[in-house]
Amino acid sequence: MKLKSSVVLAAAAMILPLAAMAQNVAIVNGKAVPKARLTTLLQQAARAGQPVPPEMETRARDEVVLREIYAQEAEKRGVAASAEFKAQMELARQSVLIRELFADFQKKNPPSEADAKAEYDRVKAQQSGTEYRARHILVEKEDDAKRLIAEIKGGAKFEDVAKKNSKDPGSAENGGDLDFAKPDTYVPEFGKALTALKKGEMTPEPVKSQFGWHIIRLEDTRDAQFPAFDDVKAQLMQRASQVKLQAYQDQLRKAAKTDYKFSQE
Repeated sequence: MKLKSSVVLAAAAMILPLAAMAQNVAIVNGKAVPKARLTTLLQQAARAGQPVPPEMETRARDEVVLREIYAQEAEKRGVAASAEFKAQMELARQSVLIRELFADFQKKNPPSEADAKAEYDRVKAQQSGTEYRARHILVEKEDDAKRLIAEIKGGAKFEDVAKKNSKDPGSAENGGDLDFAKPDTYVPEFGKALTALKKGEMTPEPVKSQFGWHIIRLEDTRDAQFPAFDDVKAQLMQRASQVKLQAYQDQLRKAAKTDYKFSQE
């Protein structure tokens, strides 16, 4: 009977450390490093949008054990008793509280598809209209622009003249092609001259802007293009969530009783 009891105790003595290790990442100087720390670290990475492959979990294990080693040394040296440490800990405590408050709000107040659709319709209405496909040549001097206009009128290809002479690095290599865009995306002088042209026409005189002198040719027009709702739904849902959170933050600020004057009020 005694032998049986001894066997049971010996087995228990072997199992208990294994059970403890299942709950801990390691033991550092006799103090356990709980697995929960590793879980929290990985959760923070995932929340920040970082991928969490197996090799990252290995690095995270190293990190939590190193943290314990360094933290124990800091405790030995009395760092935790310093005023600076306590001040930083209060800021850290507030940061964690605030982060969890906002995360809890977003979890309990998810945006609806209707919110996303309303934002989609609003932006789409703003973006409606006509898009213009233009080519242009940009030079520094008016006389140079007039000379190039004469060359083009004399039979030179606009695209070739643009490649050789345009100072716009974004379009020169493409023969001055600016692709489709709405006129208000350009500087006012350029947009006004562009909309005055008919398809295939070139500005008869150089157009001056803050960048220099432009020669503009209208290639084509079309109704403004806009992505389908399903293609941008995820981004719109995220934006709607941020709008809700901002409204919640504003509500908390307005409801607070304080004598502080915020700089943006």
